[in-house]
Amino acid sequence: MAGKSFLIDTSRCTACRGCQIACKNWNQNGVEPTKNVGSHQNPPDLSGSTFKLVRFSEHMGKDNKPVWLFFADQCRHCLEPPCKDVIEGYADDGVVQDEATGAVVYLPGSSKAPFDEVRQSCPYNIPRQAADGRLVKCTMCIDRVSNGLIPACVKTCPTGAMNFGDRDAMLALGKERLAKVQKMYPKAQLLDAEQVRTIFLVTADPKLYHEFAVAGLAPGISRKLALRKLFRPARELAAKVKVG
Repeated sequence: MAGKSFLIDTSRCTACRGCQIACKNWNQNGVEPTKNVGSHQNPPDLSGSTFKLVRFSEHMGKDNKPVWLFFADQCRHCLEPPCKDVIEGYADDGVVQDEATGAVVYLPGSSKAPFDEVRQSCPYNIPRQAADGRLVKCTMCIDRVSNGLIPACVKTCPTGAMNFGDRDAMLALGKERLAKVQKMYPKAQLLDAEQVRTIFLVTADPKLYHEFAVAGLAPGISRKLALRKLFRPARELAAKVKVG
C-alpha cells in the first residue's frame, strides 16, 4: 500500500484560494455565475466545473471572539473507494484506480452509472456531474503526476498548507506537524488518515469545518449492487449471444 497522498494542513491555510483557481485552470474548467450567499466561500459548493473548493466556516471561539476555519475540500482518493464499486456495477469503462499513485479517476463511461447512486456512496459527498453526463471530481492531477510534476493545487500553495508526495512520507509529515500543532490546539487531529489519500490536519472539531469533513457513512456496497456486479458477466454474455 504505497502510492501517493496529499497532506492538507489547515493550520497553515489562509484561504487565498490559489489552489482552487489552479485546479480550475489546469482542468480547463469554466467560471460559474454566482451570487453572494452570506459567505466569502464562492462558489457555494463543488460542482461539475469546480473540483476543489476552499470552504469557509465561522464560529465563536475563546472569549466569544469569531474564528475563521478554512477547509480546502477535494476528493479523498479512498484506499478502497466505494464510488468505484458502484460505477463498476454498471460499466467496465467508468473508473480506474491508478496502480502507481492510487488516484481514483473517472472515465467517460462513468455516465452509465446513476449519478445519485454514486454520490450517495461517497462518505465525503464529492462526486459531481458534468453537463455532458460524465461523473467528475479531482483526478489527483494524474496527468501531471505521471510526468513527474506535483498537482496544480500543491504547486500554487504559498504557505505549505498543501503537500503531496509518497504516502509514507506524507503520513510521517502529518504526524510531525500534528505534534507541533497540538501544543497550541490540543484538539488537532488527522482525519481518516488510514482510509484516504487526501489527509486533512484540522485544529478543531471536524464538524465545525464541514458536514462531510470526516466520513459520513461506512464504506461498502449495497446487496443490490453486489448482486448486479455478480451477475453482470452473465448478462453481458447473454447480450453478445443475442446479438450474434
